[in-house]
Amino acid sequence: MSDSRHRVSIVIPTLNEAAVIAGAVEAARRLGACEVVVADGGSDDGTSDLARQADRVLVCQRGRAVQQNAGAAAAAGDVLAFLHADCRLQPGALEAIERVLADSRVVAGCFRQRIDAAGVRYRLLERGNALRVRALQWAYGDQGIFVRREAFERAGGFPELPLMEDLWLMKRLKRVGRIVLVDQRIVVSARRWQRTGVVRQTLRNWSLVLLAHLGVSPARLARLYPHVR
Repeated sequence: MSDSRHRVSIVIPTLNEAAVIAGAVEAARRLGACEVVVADGGSDDGTSDLARQADRVLVCQRGRAVQQNAGAAAAAGDVLAFLHADCRLQPGALEAIERVLADSRVVAGCFRQRIDAAGVRYRLLERGNALRVRALQWAYGDQGIFVRREAFERAGGFPELPLMEDLWLMKRLKRVGRIVLVDQRIVVSARRWQRTGVVRQTLRNWSLVLLAHLGVSPARLARLYPHVR
């Protein structure tokens, strides 16, 4: 564990991520002294075996919210960092977390994205996502959410919804304290946007948020957008 004031546990939820999970665990290890917990949702491609360099590998019920809550429950840290398997925190990430949490008013935060693809569309997307965090304090999972355990538990953890669990956690955490964007980068795979298209994926995300705020249930949204994850 870290010699700093905060002990950081990195929780990585997985489902059939054999192609990237070993690299994700290795990259997390290179950050410094932290705990790495992989919460697998029953992969059938050997993901759990390939994650063996993690401190703990859990096999639990499928669902990103459920898996992240299970990983948090098993983790020992007083700060929880949730990392998608296709994202990579960069050197200095643990120190950046320590710096911002030195302010007791800050309960959570995330990192500036660097989407792993060339093109002005991706740079604009990075800026737009950063602006969302600054303006609304809405951090999404592919931005590397970190949170004080006390605040996470006070907020009730991730609501166990079929999608947008990160958004609803942010809305709960805003009532507890400040959520900040740190300048430290997180490298994000472009595979989701490349598969769907940058404009189409962005419009889909916005429509999901709008419909959710208009009262459409997450279960219904999951049926409308079955491949959004």
